[in-house]
Amino acid sequence: MNDGRPSSGDNGEPRRSWLERLGQALQGNEPKDKEDLIEFLHDAHKRHLIDGDALDMLEGVLSVSDMQVRDIMIPRSQMVVVEREQGLQEFLPMIIDEAHSRFPVIGESRDEVLGILLAKDLLPFVARGGEGFDIREVLRPAVFVPESKRLNVLLREFRTSRNHMAIVVDEYGGVAGMVTIEDVMEQIVGEIEDEHDIDEDDIEIQQIAKGRHTVRALTSIEDFNEHFGSTFSDEEFDTIGGLLLSQFGHMPKRGEIMDMGGLRFKVLRADSRRLHLVEVTKVPLPESGGDYTGEGIA
Repeated sequence: MNDGRPSSGDNGEPRRSWLERLGQALQGNEPKDKEDLIEFLHDAHKRHLIDGDALDMLEGVLSVSDMQVRDIMIPRSQMVVVEREQGLQEFLPMIIDEAHSRFPVIGESRDEVLGILLAKDLLPFVARGGEGFDIREVLRPAVFVPESKRLNVLLREFRTSRNHMAIVVDEYGGVAGMVTIEDVMEQIVGEIEDEHDIDEDDIEIQQIAKGRHTVRALTSIEDFNEHFGSTFSDEEFDTIGGLLLSQFGHMPKRGEIMDMGGLRFKVLRADSRRLHLVEVTKVPLPESGGDYTGEGIA
């Protein structure tokens, strides 16, 4: 029976948690700045005071305090939105296809965010075939935050207000993008997968609908070319992820799109260090005819 006291080690002394051991270790060698603290944490990991998962999360917590909303937000051009004038049957296929739980609702433009639509609020109307649906009656208030807001502050506000999504505005009041509580949490604990996420470890290239495939970033360019009939060069890069990173010119965020070689690549999963998963669809060829391979691609 557990009486609430720490368990004992082999020598009969109470077994301390990794946090207690780390705190005791810190007493004798107090870090002078954040770099010292990170170095100390890595040393603690080497001495088995903390495990790898704990180290990753502690580093994530420290990085969140230095990051701003603009560092992780989904850009406005990549926001999946519902237009106020659309009927239920018009936007319902998009809701089903995207499989998100929340969608911004806009008016005349993306700068006019009227509120947030929760997918679950549509269920009664779907069951009635859309009868009586009025989007104004199901809208939830939108929360607006500046690009410069610190992520640790945003996370605290998400927790206290119980909101899971915020619209990001720039210094002029225009919509710059959006951010969710999941985006913030993933900076601490890593990628969070749910029942709608695709298991990228099962297969490198997987068809998810007619003309739509998911592709692991580590898929070799040779295998990619064989599957899609493309002619991307593998002289400089071995994987499709490496090729895409060279074309983006930066670490892309989820939702960013690149058209290349007659194909459209949409980032499905990425973190601050590497690209994980993309969606591939075909796009119309230029009117001039012939395929194109993108700048710098043979």
